[in-house]
Amino acid sequence: MIVVDANVFVSLLVAADAHHERCVAWLRAQLSAGEMLVAPAILLPEVGGAISRRAAPDAGREAMAALKRIRALRLVPVDAKLAGLAAELAVAHGLRGADAVYAAVADSLDISLVTLDADFRRVAGRIEIVAP
Repeated sequence: MIVVDANVFVSLLVAADAHHERCVAWLRAQLSAGEMLVAPAILLPEVGGAISRRAAPDAGREAMAALKRIRALRLVPVDAKLAGLAAELAVAHGLRGADAVYAAVADSLDISLVTLDADFRRVAGRIEIVAP
C-alpha cells in the first residue's frame, strides 16, 4: 500500500503536464505489481478542481469518474481522528492543510507517500516520501 498525493493523479490525467509520462509509468508499474493505492477522500475534489481549472468543469468531472474506476484505489474518509492527526502534522511541520491530510493517512497506516511536492520533505523523518 502507498498513499498517492493528488498532484500525481493530476499529472497522470493531464497529457500536457511535465510529469505526465513519469506518472503514467509509475502507476502502470504499481498496478502491475498489485499495489493498493490509498488517498484521503479529499482526493476527488482536489483532482476535479485542479483539472477543471486547467480545462473545463466537464473535464474535472471526467477526472473524478476516472479515479473512481481505479479498483486499486482506496479512499479513506477524513474523520475527526484523522483531522486531528493532520492538524498536528500541519502545525509541527508547517504543512498546508490538504497536504497534512495526505501525510496523516500515510502516518496512520505506517506507509509511504508518493508525491511531486517538495514540501513533503518536511515530514520525511516521520513518513517515507517517494517520487513517482
